[in-house]
Amino acid sequence: KGGNNIEQTAKTATRRLVTDWAPQYCTLNITLQVKMHATAVIHMARGKGKTIPIKLLSTAGTGFFYTTRRNISKTPEKFKMMKFDPIVRRHVLFTEHKIK
Repeated sequence: KGGNNIEQTAKTATRRLVTDWAPQYCTLNITLQVKMHATAVIHMARGKGKTIPIKLLSTAGTGFFYTTRRNISKTPEKFKMMKFDPIVRRHVLFTEHKIK
């Protein structure tokens, strides 16, 4: 499929040059040399992510927790958030704890 497109392009370019600015008694031969290289996906090295997984533990003492990720460079202090605890069926404060 790729070869046909290249040959078609060469024919079109030859026709254009001959009809556009070459005299009728002159023929112009154009050869296109197209080198096809194998395409490979190159992956660049990436740095480590800045987010760490954390556990948000309920302060109601039920043992219920949520897990989430926190960006350590943007929020260096401990994470605290009001969320719903389904065991006591209320919104309570959840504090950050390490995942073991």
